[in-house]
Amino acid sequence: MASRSRNKGRSWLLWFLIIPFIALLFPQFYNFSQPDLIGIPFFYWYQLLWIVLTAIIAAAVYLAGA
Repeated sequence: MASRSRNKGRSWLLWFLIIPFIALLFPQFYNFSQPDLIGIPFFYWYQLLWIVLTAIIAAAVYLAGA
């Protein structure tokens, strides 16, 4: 029972997982070819950046909840 109350107190951390969803929800905000990064259009490197950021956010939420 103690672990359940401890997890309940940290459930607000799960809200950080919505950040990548919101950042990628509307493609019209990042549907551009400029600025490019080493020849990769913005549309692609923005999404690839969010893959890395999502992994970091998920790991941080997991470690903070443990």
